[in-house]
Amino acid sequence: MKLRPLLLSAFAALALATTAHAAPQVSGKQLTVGQSDVQQYLDSSFPRTQKALGGLLALTVSEPQLTLPQGSRLDLGFDLAMAAGGSAMPVGKVQISSGLRYDAQTQGFHLDQPTVDGFRPAAGSGELDASTRSLLNSWLADYARREPIYKIDPAIAKVMGVLQVKSVGIQNGRIAVDFNQNLGSFVPQGLLGN
Repeated sequence: MKLRPLLLSAFAALALATTAHAAPQVSGKQLTVGQSDVQQYLDSSFPRTQKALGGLLALTVSEPQLTLPQGSRLDLGFDLAMAAGGSAMPVGKVQISSGLRYDAQTQGFHLDQPTVDGFRPAAGSGELDASTRSLLNSWLADYARREPIYKIDPAIAKVMGVLQVKSVGIQNGRIAVDFNQNLGSFVPQGLLGN
């Protein structure tokens, strides 16, 4: 079978990567990614700005704070700032929850059906005004469609492209991906830790 040497080389590259930094763990049909690895990826990809009205308004989303509770949805907090032709002014902190999906094209995990669950204004009390909420929802939809919250190492992604993803969820503070085949059958004994 020609596929087996490709998979072995992909997992060998993964094994080398695990000695340099934390990497996804493989156990049976499951691959998991730790919260700290996802948080590090998020930290490196923010702040982000969403413009509206031909650039007259700009919403800046920064300081992502990730929590991975048990279940199928993650929690993610952001700081929001709004600029209307001048410098950005803090708006407040928004809390969202979202499902997860794996996208083979981007080789990453994306938000799936994110919802705004809470808002704490920067000053005083209040709620998101309609225009800020609309701009935030527009940014969330675009971000969920195009940008991963974590991108898989290309060596691992090659294997994931060959296998069928059965489910993506959260287990014990880690993103967990279940496949249709036992990943261990592609990896020599002892090459990857559990």
